[in-house]
Amino acid sequence: MSRAEHAPVPEEEKNGGLRLRARLRALYHGSSPVAVRFRLAVLVIDLIIVGFFIAAPLLRGEGLIFYIIDYVIAAILAADLAARASAHSNIRDWLRKPIVWMDLFILGTLLFPFFFNLGFLRVLRLWTLIHSDFFWRTVGRRYDETRVEDVAKALVSLVTFVFVATGFVYTSFMGRHEGITGYIDALYFTVT
Repeated sequence: MSRAEHAPVPEEEKNGGLRLRARLRALYHGSSPVAVRFRLAVLVIDLIIVGFFIAAPLLRGEGLIFYIIDYVIAAILAADLAARASAHSNIRDWLRKPIVWMDLFILGTLLFPFFFNLGFLRVLRLWTLIHSDFFWRTVGRRYDETRVEDVAKALVSLVTFVFVATGFVYTSFMGRHEGITGYIDALYFTVT
């Protein structure tokens, strides 16, 4: 073993890391106006990402631009996941959450976009977003009724299911059946 492996971590680095974790915890889990604004900004970015996921089958033919956007979104999602992991008090508990696994899977489809047959599953990010405590602590805190939360979750689950099924129909039957020539046709067959 080298000397560098046994060298103690300088106190400034420890404090800097602890301060960063405390700041992230305050932003992700706090109730201050700054924390709420931060979470709203993150939610807007998440909604833009979901919009890209929904439009991805239509943008697929754009080539290099599609892949650049894809990797930029992957970097944003990876940074968000790393920040959320750092903000959580126990990484093992954080990793046990199904929503985290879903986000990690979505990150995998972004990093390896050539698995297009699985790319339609990225719209599941909408489902993870609406079912997260993060969303309801930020946006849903205005609603004291759980009925609003339940209706919103049910509606988003339905929309997510429709888009996942549409993506499956699109990737599985596009070019193999004469009735499906595009994403809109796949949506039509899914709904009917």
